[in-house]
Amino acid sequence: MSQEKILDWKTYESITKYIYETLGKEFGVKIKGHGVTCKVVGKSGVEHQIDVLTSLSDGVHTYLTAIECKYWKQKVNKDIVMKLAEIIQDSGINKGIIVCKNGFTQDGIEYAKHKHIELVELREIEEKDLNENPKIIDLGDMELHVKSSIRRTEILNIDIGNNRKIDFKSEFELFNFLVIREDESYKPLITYMTEFRKEENPENKKTEKLTKYYEIPNGILYNRETKESLKINGITFTGQLREIDNSKNLKITLVDEVWLIMKSIFNERTFTFSESGLIKENKK
Repeated sequence: MSQEKILDWKTYESITKYIYETLGKEFGVKIKGHGVTCKVVGKSGVEHQIDVLTSLSDGVHTYLTAIECKYWKQKVNKDIVMKLAEIIQDSGINKGIIVCKNGFTQDGIEYAKHKHIELVELREIEEKDLNENPKIIDLGDMELHVKSSIRRTEILNIDIGNNRKIDFKSEFELFNFLVIREDESYKPLITYMTEFRKEENPENKKTEKLTKYYEIPNGILYNRETKESLKINGITFTGQLREIDNSKNLKITLVDEVWLIMKSIFNERTFTFSESGLIKENKK
């Protein structure tokens, strides 16, 4: 399944978090917060929401970076840059980055340069990009000898009532589903599944099945891939704690198709990002 079918502003924000977490790991960069719950209070006493907040410590001082994500059709202008600059100043954050889908206006670029705010374009790769960037990420052959085990709740069944259930071969397919509630608000199905997994506790035995019902009166289950809508009144998850020996001896060729391209405007660095999460810098 193509990831493009599930790309929206929330996924875009999560991908941005993943990219900066991955690229910054070797330098000690950590994600301090992200999403709607990530908020800082400025010197003014005003609370500011930050899409992604990272931290980096040198052992004495901690440096914070605020990352603003704009999954917009239009270009980001100077007003957005000014807003981030004011939040940074009020909150005492050290650095700002704006990540957007469709580029920046000239006044936005000039003001960002003046305020030392980094601008990054992150979007789906297009044919015009392939002249300078590969369509395939090839990281070469690797032999891996991995000894590991996984302890997690395996989802056995998702019941949506009236003798209906969601059939899925991979949990990744569940990203296609949205639960639309009676007040027309919506919530990804995968969020319910994550909440269900939190019900696990160390006392659960592997032989016990866990079941939880989420009441959703007059709800709708919508499949973004098939466009199918089903009326529901609730969802019941059934799962079982598993401890799986995941040890493997592998010889693999790391090749994947490029999905996204990320360009840093001021320091002129370009990265490509595959559907499976591989990131590679394209050096000239």
